[in-house]
Amino acid sequence: MKILCFILPLLALLPVATSGAEKPNIILVMTDDQGWGDVGYNGHPHLKTPHLDQMHREGVTFTRFYSGAAMCSPTRGSCLTGRNPYRYGITFAMAGMLEPTEIPITSVLKKQGYTTGHFGKWHLGTLSKEMGDQKRWGTFAKKPERYYCPPWERDVDVSFVTESKVPTWDPLVDPGPLKKKAAKKTGEPAKAYGNDYFTGPGQKVTENTKGDDSRVVMDRAIPFIQKAAREETPFFAAVWFHTPHSPVVGGPKYRKMYQDQPEPAQHYYACLTAMDEQVGRLRAELKSLGIADNTMVWFCSDNGPARQGSPRHVGTAKNLKGFKLSLNEGGIRVPGLLVWPAKVKKARTVNAPCFTSDYFPTIMAALGIELPNDRIYDGVNLLPFVAGKQTERKKPLGFLNKDGKESAWMEQRYKFISRKKGPELYDIVEDPGESKNLIDEKPEIAKRIEISLAAWRTGVITELKSVPK
Repeated sequence: MKILCFILPLLALLPVATSGAEKPNIILVMTDDQGWGDVGYNGHPHLKTPHLDQMHREGVTFTRFYSGAAMCSPTRGSCLTGRNPYRYGITFAMAGMLEPTEIPITSVLKKQGYTTGHFGKWHLGTLSKEMGDQKRWGTFAKKPERYYCPPWERDVDVSFVTESKVPTWDPLVDPGPLKKKAAKKTGEPAKAYGNDYFTGPGQKVTENTKGDDSRVVMDRAIPFIQKAAREETPFFAAVWFHTPHSPVVGGPKYRKMYQDQPEPAQHYYACLTAMDEQVGRLRAELKSLGIADNTMVWFCSDNGPARQGSPRHVGTAKNLKGFKLSLNEGGIRVPGLLVWPAKVKKARTVNAPCFTSDYFPTIMAALGIELPNDRIYDGVNLLPFVAGKQTERKKPLGFLNKDGKESAWMEQRYKFISRKKGPELYDIVEDPGESKNLIDEKPEIAKRIEISLAAWRTGVITELKSVPK
């Protein structure tokens, strides 16, 4: 009842259904901790991602696509709202939730006649009000009832979700220690990992959860899509894979493809190739159903690769500096792709900076409806870039780190980072590896950007302070 009191006034803000052109189906595919260099089309020397490479050859490749934050939960909130997660309290993993005062894209699309589904990782609130029900920490563990926010209470019709991470192979089974010296002994009985797949309140699923986790997720997404196609209903599906987040476990079939690589790399590459296979399966199904042309399929990662040295993490940001949690390019620049055959007839490259907060305004524009005018949106409509009508971004991208003490402002060319140890300025076009700090060489540019960043940061933090704890 409390949530309804928040949501009902918001419904009046949502646009009514439009008529006219056929509404596009929308699929947001996301991986977890996949680095910018962890794809074949970006030149990885070993990793096989043939289906992502095919998307690259057929659709739009965003060479400077960014996650909304340098880690998981905040980025995921930005995908659904078009806003910086600090505006509504998602500042870290398992810290904050998709507040009832927000308008997620699922709520907008429901009023437009869409059916909605979410498959895989959720990570935007607890799925159960019970203490200790999941592998929780942070605010989720302290206040599971306060942060109860399952997708089925955010206008998602069909859910198959976990609260957070699971192993990439046999997702409900604890794989044991992943470091070679502490490997699980043969014959030890399997035990539950501790996170579950939910389809509704108290509804946990254990059948068909063996093997590759990406396949487990896609096995639920495809029937949802098939049903929508049969009923000729436009659909929105978030397919958020857990791969390649820890625990990283590769299946035998896929590890064999990398048998010449060290054991950690075998597992890491194996789970990514298995995920890529499911992307191909998804696209083949769309073609089989005759709905591929009018379906936009987006792909990205939620942040850069986990720091190497973590068990089996050999992810790479290639020539970029930094890892997950860093506001340097390696922590936030991720693979970014879009295929939409009805609108994108041939491969195109977008070199302007774009990020996950752009999804919401882009989808709204595709439906021909205006953004709600009662709140600030950090994203922009990407359709002019997709159509090749625009090449430079006018609205900068803003970022905050996990505690808000570091921030970054990304323009078309220059990037400013505010840090306690001192400010940094980089020409990202000429120096994507952030090797030369231009703070002393270009003081006027630095000062101009610093002022803009400070104003944006003040506004975001002010909104954060108004969010109930």
